[in-house]
Amino acid sequence: MAMKSAKSEDIDDTSAPLIEHLAELRTRLIWSVLAFVVAMVLCYFVWNPIFDFLTQPICYALEKRSQTCGLILLKLQEGFFVAMRIAFFGGFVLAFPVVGYQLWRFVAPGLYRSEKNALLPFLVASPIMFICGAAFAYYIILPWAFDFFLGFQQGPLALPDDPAGAAGAAAQATASAEQPWAGIVFQGSVEEYLTLTTKFILAFGLSFQLPVALTLMGKAGLVSSEGLASVRRYAIVVILVLAAMVTPPDVISQIVLFSVIYGLYEISIFLVRRIERKRELEE
Repeated sequence: MAMKSAKSEDIDDTSAPLIEHLAELRTRLIWSVLAFVVAMVLCYFVWNPIFDFLTQPICYALEKRSQTCGLILLKLQEGFFVAMRIAFFGGFVLAFPVVGYQLWRFVAPGLYRSEKNALLPFLVASPIMFICGAAFAYYIILPWAFDFFLGFQQGPLALPDDPAGAAGAAAQATASAEQPWAGIVFQGSVEEYLTLTTKFILAFGLSFQLPVALTLMGKAGLVSSEGLASVRRYAIVVILVLAAMVTPPDVISQIVLFSVIYGLYEISIFLVRRIERKRELEE
């Protein structure tokens, strides 16, 4: 009987911490999902200003060519799906710090003070690097990419039903009567443009997490600078595949994203090497 009670006590002692961890995990997940839902609802009610902000790169590129900035709805329900996509995108961005904080609250009780001090800078750097990547895509990559894509237009750069550009289009058509060609003018879909823009922003924002992740792994001793350098050729292949998957099917966008991610990979090797040298000096 005594042996039976001892065994039952052992089982209770070993199962109680697991139940507590699962309850804590459930609480953190609930708070994370709740933050995402609240942020998503808020973004849904202000999706028009967010959409105006996201369309500034294409509008700027069109203004350089004296074209009217306008996108069209190809489907009846496309406007609603655009609003939902903006709400989902904005909810993800706004809830990102809250999710990171909940992750920290779940992991922190199991860490020593030295481990907390080592991990905290990386948790702070993660949203900062995401914002840097998103800003890099929005202010540098998107204007350059849209300007490049719009360069393939030719002929009268006015839509057939655009009264403002009708006179200019007629003048251009008269001037080119001796050498006629098929006109090519941009008439973009709202949903297609938004998909392209958000994909670029998220791809660059997440790719800027690479130095944070690899440096943290180097701090924990999971990777080394020598190991990262030795698999450089395999990393190039993986980066090429990822760049092809998350960018539109054009070579220019893939090359740009590949160049950025590979540069971040080399920076990660440098940061891990610095951590190793500091560790050697301390030892």
